[in-house]
Amino acid sequence: MFVAAGTAAAEQRTVVCPATLANQLASTHGAKRLITVVAPRLGATQGSLQLWRKNGLCWRPAGAPWPAWLGQRGVSERKREGDRTTPAGAFGFLPTMYGIAASPGVRYRYHRIVCGDWWVEDPRSPSYNRFRHVPCGSKPPFRVKSEDMSRSPTAYRYLAVVAYNTSPVVPGRGSGIFLHVSTGRPTLGCVSLPRARLVAVLRWLRPASKPLIVIGTEARIRGY
Repeated sequence: MFVAAGTAAAEQRTVVCPATLANQLASTHGAKRLITVVAPRLGATQGSLQLWRKNGLCWRPAGAPWPAWLGQRGVSERKREGDRTTPAGAFGFLPTMYGIAASPGVRYRYHRIVCGDWWVEDPRSPSYNRFRHVPCGSKPPFRVKSEDMSRSPTAYRYLAVVAYNTSPVVPGRGSGIFLHVSTGRPTLGCVSLPRARLVAVLRWLRPASKPLIVIGTEARIRGY
């Protein structure tokens, strides 16, 4: 069991929480909703994604765990641009969700992706690891290694942006880490779920709950 200290009616009390992974995290930074993505080992390309909701001082499961795809080279605490790993650690979400399709009913601001929408992967660009729109069909003012976001109709049908390497942005540390729709194979560094499950997660997230996503092996996650 996990023991948490709390105060109610101006009296100190002790709360005994279930000994689940979520209740063993070092800190959840005031979050009320949590996603854990557990890789069985650092090089694994699939992991287990579970939702948790804060109930008083304890975390309770908000659904059964689901399999999720990770990066082609597993997870890493030292991610670099282009290394095809999913970053390990605890992260929030950026305030806008995106998608080629219309909003599926999310509580976040939503931007519908069109031709000319990019997530900048060029570490030399001032717009590195940020969304940028350029006129459709024109040459972007930054180096590109792939087509714009509108050319990924399956993966980017809906997505949330994981707040990895965003505050501050460190050139070369990695960009464009999304929670997006699965294509049935490992990702270039994102976390992906089948479409129906992803939509359920995106609808479940609430900006006011300051949600976190925690990614890594079970042993390492406990220290985040």
